[in-house]
Amino acid sequence: MKKSHPIRRTLLATAATVSGIVLLLSLKPASDPAGSVQAGAAGGAPSAQGGVVAGAQTLTGTAVQTDYGPVQVRITVDGGKITQADAVQKPSGGRSTQISGTAIPKLNQAAVAAGSADIDAVSGATYTSDGYKQSLQSALDQAGKAQGSGGQGAGAQTLTGTTVQTDYGPVQVRITVDGGKITQADAVQKPSGGRSTQISGTAIPKLNQAAVAAGSADIDAVSGATYTSDGYKKSLQSALDQ
Repeated sequence: MKKSHPIRRTLLATAATVSGIVLLLSLKPASDPAGSVQAGAAGGAPSAQGGVVAGAQTLTGTAVQTDYGPVQVRITVDGGKITQADAVQKPSGGRSTQISGTAIPKLNQAAVAAGSADIDAVSGATYTSDGYKQSLQSALDQAGKAQGSGGQGAGAQTLTGTTVQTDYGPVQVRITVDGGKITQADAVQKPSGGRSTQISGTAIPKLNQAAVAAGSADIDAVSGATYTSDGYKKSLQSALDQ
């Protein structure tokens, strides 16, 4: 039997060793879970952060009484600019509904464009425009206080729930959330007129206290104010959902 040459055997052994090393190196990245996780974290984190949205604030101004009804403005401020404006309360009924329907959209656009309450009144809607500007300024004042308070109040958010219609009138809740907790609650709209005014005057403060204490919409209804309580809880939940 013919023997193989020693040099040939050495070359074959070397080639087999090199092939084995190349195979191991090609398999290692796929079997290294730590490398995969680090790569995913580095590539995915920035898009999930959404930094621009995180700095936005929703602020609701005070309700300003005019000769034709209340006006109350809610704005969104992001990066020191008004990005959205709307009236959560506006004069309604008869001719007032038509005037509000024309004037409010124009005032909203003007507020965003100007970035302040220094906007022109809409012709034919002087009272509504004046109330709008006053409420808008009060909302902007809240933004100024939040910026000037330093780190402690920087994370606070003012959130306004949807308006819930009850058998006795609308209910709308506004809350302040700081550090994941409700620090303040109030009803910017509540049933009024006749007996409803008395019931709201008794029930709303109790509901406000309960909301802050519970930190959620899981609160008990106030005796004798079932409809108001139910509307309050629904509006509160919608604010928390934001």
